[in-house]
Amino acid sequence: MKFQAHVSEIVRRSEHIKSFRFRKPEDFDYKAGQYIVVTLDVNGESVSKPFSLSSSPTEKDHLEFTKKLTGHEYSDALDSMKKGDTFNISGPYGKMSYEGEYEKIALLSGGIGITPMRSICKYCSDMALDTDVVLICSDRSEEDMVFWKELSEMTRVNPHLKVFQTLTRASESWTGARDRISETLVRRELPDFASREFYVCGPPAMVDSMMEMLHSLGVTVLKIRKESLIGY
Repeated sequence: MKFQAHVSEIVRRSEHIKSFRFRKPEDFDYKAGQYIVVTLDVNGESVSKPFSLSSSPTEKDHLEFTKKLTGHEYSDALDSMKKGDTFNISGPYGKMSYEGEYEKIALLSGGIGITPMRSICKYCSDMALDTDVVLICSDRSEEDMVFWKELSEMTRVNPHLKVFQTLTRASESWTGARDRISETLVRRELPDFASREFYVCGPPAMVDSMMEMLHSLGVTVLKIRKESLIGY
């Protein structure tokens, strides 16, 4: 469907990342992991970009997408928005969704690719599903761990959810993992990977790399759902 939305809340996740919330129309139904297209006026022209919804279908009062502010024209137009401003929405789109179809899933995210994974984890937790979920997220630094507190809280209420965080450019004070998502890491953190369905999201080069890695592990295309965040 298509509709005009008014910004109801802007949540600053970090210095360079913001979440934009707006009221969910009553007849807008979506699945955890899906995306929308947001159209803005950018210097007098209508420009559209896709965004995975970081909100979950269980959050009935709002929809939310999250953007890393990159300094490009579209990004600057979003960054300048205030409560009450409007943009046009169409959607939902995408097949990288989850409604409880599988008993065991693995979520691999890079950077802002965490957005649909947050939606899926929130959905599974709110619905009290017994789905065995392992999320492996790779970021550059601590600042990029935008949903870490929420995800940590989810693991406390959802015994079936495990979250593993790794940073590639962490500060000296970081005591966690510093690996990239690799075959070695997957074998270590997901010893039962062969029995899982995979969800992969991140920048195109990273998604391509993770797809190659999964294929080398013998994971077939039929067991992988992916989204590449072009232009993020």
